[in-house]
Amino acid sequence: MKDQAINLENPQYYFNRELSWLEFNYRVLQEALNEKTLLLERLKFTAIFSANLDEFFMVRVAALKRQIEAEVTKLTPDGRTPLQQIQEINTRLRPLVKQQVENFEYNLKKELINHGIHLINFVDLNQEQRNYLHQYFDNNIFPVLTPLAVDPSHPFPHMSNLSLNLAVLVKNPDTGAELFARVKVPKTLPRFVNFPLELRQVNHQEENLIWVGIPIEQVIAHHLSSLFPGMNLQECHNFRLTRGADLGVQEDEADDLLLAIQQELRRRRFAGSAVRLEIHSTMPYNVKQMLMQGLNLEEMDIYEIDGLLGLNDLFALTSLPLPELKDKPWNGVTPPPFDQFQELEMAKENDDDNSVSEQFFAMIRKSDIMIHHPYHSFTATVQQFITQAAHDPHVMAIKMTLYRTSGDSPIIKALIEAAENGKQVVALVELKARFDEENNILWARKLEKVGVHVVYGIVGLKTHTKIILVVRKDKDKICRYVHIGTGNYNPKTAKLYTDIGLISCREDLGADLTDLFNFLTGYSKQKAFRKLLVAPVTMRDRMIGMIEREIEHCKNGSTGRIVAKMNSLVDLPVIQALYRASQAGVKIDLIIRGMCSLLPNIEGISDNIRVISIVGRFLEHSRIFYFNNNGEEEIYIGSADWMGRNLSRRVEAITPIEDPKLLKQLQEILGIMLSDNTQSWELQSDGSYIRHICQNGEKEINTHEILMKMATNN
Repeated sequence: MKDQAINLENPQYYFNRELSWLEFNYRVLQEALNEKTLLLERLKFTAIFSANLDEFFMVRVAALKRQIEAEVTKLTPDGRTPLQQIQEINTRLRPLVKQQVENFEYNLKKELINHGIHLINFVDLNQEQRNYLHQYFDNNIFPVLTPLAVDPSHPFPHMSNLSLNLAVLVKNPDTGAELFARVKVPKTLPRFVNFPLELRQVNHQEENLIWVGIPIEQVIAHHLSSLFPGMNLQECHNFRLTRGADLGVQEDEADDLLLAIQQELRRRRFAGSAVRLEIHSTMPYNVKQMLMQGLNLEEMDIYEIDGLLGLNDLFALTSLPLPELKDKPWNGVTPPPFDQFQELEMAKENDDDNSVSEQFFAMIRKSDIMIHHPYHSFTATVQQFITQAAHDPHVMAIKMTLYRTSGDSPIIKALIEAAENGKQVVALVELKARFDEENNILWARKLEKVGVHVVYGIVGLKTHTKIILVVRKDKDKICRYVHIGTGNYNPKTAKLYTDIGLISCREDLGADLTDLFNFLTGYSKQKAFRKLLVAPVTMRDRMIGMIEREIEHCKNGSTGRIVAKMNSLVDLPVIQALYRASQAGVKIDLIIRGMCSLLPNIEGISDNIRVISIVGRFLEHSRIFYFNNNGEEEIYIGSADWMGRNLSRRVEAITPIEDPKLLKQLQEILGIMLSDNTQSWELQSDGSYIRHICQNGEKEINTHEILMKMATNN
């Protein structure tokens, strides 16, 4: 098939991004269904599936609904309108939700019982347990409940996002009128009420009971008479509401971005349009209609659940002290050469003793260092880097970006200490990091109070790049030390997400980060960088240029080879470049955890492209890009996926890895992933995924287990 005859705009060559995301969550669900997965890990994946769906509706479905309301009819690259996408999401999602609920209600709950974990119903309680719950309700629940009536004098109540509620029908005994009220289940209380040790009895069984509890909504439902004295209770039914959650701040119209986002966050809890209503399947038609009318929802927005609502709350049970039902805990190892600093801690009271920090920075000057989380300890590497810089008397300045960090962040603590030690500290805090806005506002205020220069980025762009620049006076010259990574500076997620980072004192990288921070904090209009690929300035063109270079190598009689690992691939120009590369004979392997709008193995279009997804113990988050370049191999790591938002609407940085030893390590990591036959799924040309299953006699290759062993053995 000749290039001229192929129209790469043809919708049949693209996988809808929303449907592709649902396939990713389907792979998550399969971990919950997999009997080889340990029980509490299956429970964890059940909760993750639900939490993922919450965000999907709050962001993606909400965006589609806004497009429908605005009468947008523009087609996606795969040829679908917003309405068609909503309809197909419903068609694909409903059986998945049903499968999830049935698996929990009929499989996981039984297996939990076999291990002494009982999530029971109120009707199964004995009298002592009921007495305990009555007292618990009076003391802990009743004071925080607020029933809201709905009638001509009480308009339909505002309901917060992701709230679990009871729809209550009561009858006035004097007038015979049936009335409706809503009771919100308070989020300030545990979702599951745990019985004390002396009341752990189920069906007269008292031995080997590890945990016995009941959903809090059942406790409320059986004590509603306390909320409606004098009324005749008719019935009550559970429902759960999801609202759209995207921020609507117009940055260029906000004099104080921090204040504007704080105000928008308060508005978000209630003002976002309702996008999904989950109800128990026993809810009668008239109650459902009343909720639909009050929330302005349609039938396709209703998800009937034949079981427990809000399965994301099962996270609470995964922390039960049953190590045999969970993956063996993994603590990242301290990699060489950091191991020499593992037992050393700078004495804060002795500022003259800087031998440790001197050795630390000398180690970086010796050679580039690559860190791979969670296999390598975040605390012993990245956190150590920032802490040493904060206390070293020769460090003059620290600059870093903060997209997401933990609530008790040692990174923030180190920056505060650096400012208190008289160093110039610049923190670029991204206030628009979705669902972490409140946390970031908190730390921004705290940093400002101690004199840290807090910057909120560039109007119209999210700052997503993961970079640190340390400026230090080394003997007779100024030296710049850098960290450029793929993941957030968050010690908690660094234990769960796979990410790669480079620590270096290469002069060209230091100069590039200096220019990039000037771009972020001042009025610089930097158009070129020495080594870095920076979005939205150079990254897309450079990436497509390297794909085109592989095409030229093939056309000149050589071979072309690309391996790219990322979270998502949806950018149309990049996909079309990959299609052209495949047609030219370039062999392409893509490791895409989540959304992938490219379809492989289409005859004449993507015959030479293979796409796999790895879903397992850790969340694959690193971005690695390999280009063979006719034997002059190049590998890049950084913060950006091949998505329009990353390449056009975010500040991102990707760095080349130039140390031959580190190049070899990255190639080995990619090779392990491409050989995985236990955690990997392969994308088919029709958009479905097939799981790789280890055949009889075949050696099992599990990416996460192999990389844990490799880290331990080094």
